Amino acid sequence: MSGRRKWLNEVIFGTDTPAGKLFDVFLIWAILISVALVLLVSVQEIAVRYGELFFILEWIFTGLFTIEYLLRIYCSVNRRSYVFSFYGVVDLLAILPSYLALLLTGASTLLVVRLLRVLRIFRILKLVRYLRDANLLARSLWQSRRKIMIFYAGMLVLCVIFGAVMFVVEGPANGFTSIPKSIYWTIVTITTVGFGDITPHTVVGQAIASLAMLIGYSIIAVPTGIVTAELAGELGRDKSSYRCDNCSRAGHDSDAEYCKHCGYKLEQVE
Repeated sequence: MSGRRKWLNEVIFGTDTPAGKLFDVFLIWAILISVALVLLVSVQEIAVRYGELFFILEWIFTGLFTIEYLLRIYCSVNRRSYVFSFYGVVDLLAILPSYLALLLTGASTLLVVRLLRVLRIFRILKLVRYLRDANLLARSLWQSRRKIMIFYAGMLVLCVIFGAVMFVVEGPANGFTSIPKSIYWTIVTITTVGFGDITPHTVVGQAIASLAMLIGYSIIAVPTGIVTAELAGELGRDKSSYRCDNCSRAGHDSDAEYCKHCGYKLEQVE
């Protein structure tokens, strides 16, 4: 790697140098301001008054982010690895909507995806502990995926049955014009949202609706229980990863600095 590429790599990807920290802080502020512009321009009164100025500023930010993305590719140690990494994809998505807006009206609204780039603040501020906690939650959700899929499959079957019954009982005269629309009503009822745009009018329909509501209250906590159980398991595994180098005993809390058995300073797993 040439001296220029190495220097750019330290500034753009690194956080240990003053130049690298300054670059990252500037980048985060640029991201936040550009997203704020997208939000503000969606307000009709502001768009009419400042729309042209916001348009110019948006293209300035898009130009800066495009140059930054190309520089990241140029100075990456492994260019292919960066391009197909999470942040590489997000960096690309952060600039694509502006160019798509030239062909598709309203595509620039998707620029809010730039907020994902602010996740770099964890790396910049050395908040690795928070990233580990986020990974813990992500692992718990991933481990719960099969149970949750089975749960939702069962709920889908239940909603189809309730929808079909309500379609027969209430019929188009009371707003249940089709089985899919009746299924929509069932989902809204079981999840206790209750928009009220479709309501049963017959006694039998109201009885079925009451049953659906009670079922909704009884099962609404099931996904939470599934994730909580997996989270507890992951927390146990996370604690077991902290092993004292002095007494070799594990089971310490994630934020422990000293061994609770012998008082020896723990080597934190980053």
